Amino acid sequence: MIDAKSLKFCGNSLDDLRAFPLSARREAGHQLDQVQRGRDPDDWKPMNTIGPGAREIRIRDANGAFRIIYVAKFEDAIYVLHCFQKKTQKISKTDLDLAAKRYREMKEVKA
Repeated sequence: MIDAKSLKFCGNSLDDLRAFPLSARREAGHQLDQVQRGRDPDDWKPMNTIGPGAREIRIRDANGAFRIIYVAKFEDAIYVLHCFQKKTQKISKTDLDLAAKRYREMKEVKA
């Protein structure tokens, strides 16, 4: 069995995750646990526009659509860049820019 990687939340992404409704928060926890154990989440897509290795977990429930953008390619931890509720079909430029900014900041700290 693979040891679970730790999670590191960038910026206020943990607070944003905690603001999800209970059912979405539980599903987010389950999906992040999958990633920590080296498995793919149930519903995800690559987010290479954010940075190499960035992925988006997609969660849907009765309260709407929720997203978690993370990077798992580093040995030390999984970096959760941004958590948010999706309001439209496309991810807003604000959300994309924030995730990309946190990706760059995380890379600078790791360098």
